Formats: sequence, structure tokens, C-alpha cells
Amino acid sequence: MRRFFRSLTAALFLLGAGPALITALTATPALAQDALAAAKLAGQIGERPDGLVGAVAGAPPLVETLVAEVNAQRLDRYKEIARSNGTALDKVQAVAGQQLVERTPAGQFVMTPAGQWQRK
Repeated sequence: MRRFFRSLTAALFLLGAGPALITALTATPALAQDALAAAKLAGQIGERPDGLVGAVAGAPPLVETLVAEVNAQRLDRYKEIARSNGTALDKVQAVAGQQLVERTPAGQFVMTPAGQWQRK
């Protein structure tokens, strides 16, 4: 995840982001990250191109709660980055989504731009 944030920082810097970006990229609570990693490994959650996560078809209902929590945290972070750098939210999400999908390990799910889940 640290590598993701370094890459996101570099990409947003190229879009005109400044030092405030680093402050906005604080760590997500460890518990949610552990649960997210476990759900990804189990094939229940995947990365979407918009920088958010989604529940893969067939995931248990409890996964939706985790998805909502992770997405709320990510959206808060993305909004802060966009606001502090004068960048559109959708651009921040697109950069984050690209980085997250690229960094998803083989065997885990990612959503295609057409909205279909596929194993990477």
C-alpha cells in the first residue's frame, strides 16, 4: 500500500499537486486494511478503475459493509486531495484506480472499464 501511495503522489504531482498531497495520504486504519487484504485474497473484493473497491458476485453480505467502509475512507481521502490541489475528484479517482488496478497481484479481481470482474 505504501508503494501505491508513493506512485499516487508522483502521479498527482505531475497533475499539479503539491506537498499538501502527502498530508492527505494518511494511513487507513490497519483493521480495515487487514480485512480488505483477506477479502481480496478470498476473491470477494476487487479493485475498480475509479479507485474504489467492489464486492465480487457471490461474496457474503458482510463484505458489503467492508466495501462501504473502505470506499468511504478512500473517497474522503480523494476529496481532500482534489480540494487541496485544485484537481477534479474524478481525475484523482482515475489516477488512484489505475495505480490500484496495476498493483493488484495476479489471481485477484479487478473490474474492467466495461464493468466486468476478471481475475488478473
